[in-house]
Amino acid sequence: MKQTKNLRKGGSGSVSVLDIGTSKIACFIAHIDSAGETKIVGIGHQLSKGIKSGIITDFTEAEASIVAAVHAAEQMAGETVENVLVSLSGGNLTSRHVTVEMTMLGEEVTDRDIMDIMEQGRASISHAEHDIIHCIPVSYYLDGARGISDPRKMFGKKLGADLHIITGLPSITRNLAHCVARCHLNVGEYIASPYASALSCLEDDEKQLGVTLIDMGGGVTSFSVFGGGKNLYTDSIPIGGSHVTSDVARGLSTSLAHAERLKTLHGSAVATSSDDQVMVDVPQLGEEESDDPNTLPRSMLVGVIRPRVEEMFEMIRGKIEMSGAGALAGKRVVLTGGASQLLGVRELAANILGKQVRLARPRPLPGLAESVSGPAFATALGMLEYVTKKPMEEQMFDAYRHRGGLTAGFEKVVSWFKERF
Repeated sequence: MKQTKNLRKGGSGSVSVLDIGTSKIACFIAHIDSAGETKIVGIGHQLSKGIKSGIITDFTEAEASIVAAVHAAEQMAGETVENVLVSLSGGNLTSRHVTVEMTMLGEEVTDRDIMDIMEQGRASISHAEHDIIHCIPVSYYLDGARGISDPRKMFGKKLGADLHIITGLPSITRNLAHCVARCHLNVGEYIASPYASALSCLEDDEKQLGVTLIDMGGGVTSFSVFGGGKNLYTDSIPIGGSHVTSDVARGLSTSLAHAERLKTLHGSAVATSSDDQVMVDVPQLGEEESDDPNTLPRSMLVGVIRPRVEEMFEMIRGKIEMSGAGALAGKRVVLTGGASQLLGVRELAANILGKQVRLARPRPLPGLAESVSGPAFATALGMLEYVTKKPMEEQMFDAYRHRGGLTAGFEKVVSWFKERF
């Protein structure tokens, strides 16, 4: 196999992404040409083991799952992966807003000034307690004039920025990096999974007018609020589709495998008038499937599923309201992720959240197989889109970091004071 050529912004090459979830691990390898066109050349996915709610619980099992997914993608692409972009989800994601400003001395705003103000925002976060995953400018202001999307080439005396910073717990990111390293891979960058899913599922108009993207995974449901085209808030709750499956298994005294099958084939989050008349076979725990199973009305299955799904949307509604982002979230909600395919989820979400709701599949990319084009792969596909749609400031930060920059700080201000004092 040939080794992948590392991608650099503005050039062509290969990029590999690794979506590490509670229910599955997916690895995509893509070629990106100089025009920014992406083509998937390698796909691998594997049942996830040793991972719960975005946290590694068993290194050996997690390592085996990652290796199997990456190896399948490498075999299909005919390439050897060295660096991967890794998704980050779970309760370790924290969303916060920071406002910073700096003196410009009346000069033209340059890339260096943007980097300085971004670094000020990053420096305001304790690096001992938090790893910065994304630093996203919501808006800039120059001499009091607000709503500026790109201040470069403008003149002013005081430059400010409102930044949305997404952080993760160092212990969790380091454990993920260590596990990935045991698979002979390097973590090139972490990407917040709800942010990635939004890039693959949301329309530009939705992000501009206000929308909440809810990614319903196996062990975690994460969400991002967009307004004015920017990611304004990101959070998650430790409940997903696997919790619904566990409820069914406990409530109907069946195995997890049979509970997943019942949920998929007969389950719904919304009751119908015919539920009492429709009977479903429920194999009992510890008994052979060929034995005489219990026959129960579907209404019992729905009665187990609905409370858990209601809890999920009520927790999301509460978190958004407490964050203050509710007023900016608009009147639309977009659902994606594997657990969003449960019958009745859209209707229940609309009822509890009081908004228009649509189910979304990620936008397809060339080379994408039909079997991995569904909502369950929204994060992995969004990570590929992130590479070509990364905000200008994050591209600049990467470039300066690779050159060993970010140490000059405020050279202009220092020079100005030296000349005068």
